[in-house]
Amino acid sequence: MYYVNREAIASRLRCAPDLGAAASRLASEWRGDLMQGLAQERCLHLALEIVTDIGSFLIDGFMMRDAGSYEDIVGVIGGEGVIDAQAADRLRTLVALRRPLVQDYDLWQRQQLHPLTGELQGMLESFSEAVKLYLSRELDPWEQER
Repeated sequence: MYYVNREAIASRLRCAPDLGAAASRLASEWRGDLMQGLAQERCLHLALEIVTDIGSFLIDGFMMRDAGSYEDIVGVIGGEGVIDAQAADRLRTLVALRRPLVQDYDLWQRQQLHPLTGELQGMLESFSEAVKLYLSRELDPWEQER
């Protein structure tokens, strides 16, 4: 029997719609000022943290292969069928922003709209649906046996 922290996954998934909407609004109203640049950084950072946190919960809970990096977390959940190959590619691109956003923030181009900002809402919606579907498929049969 698996122990999957569904509450923590659900809590993080609840953050995704607001984050996606904020990123979409930023992209549509982009002027490149400092406040928008900082908001964009935070949206991208939180989005990749949602993906990696949930990925880690799934890897631990379903005893999947250990991930060696943030990008590998996406690779593992892609390989296990949580997300499809196309989503894995896009999410790997998002997760690769962790280092520039967290460690190389002094080099980040705040005045430029990052291409993923406009895609974030759709990416998070697709990711959320895929995670919910996977959990339903993998856990609901166990719960029905109880």
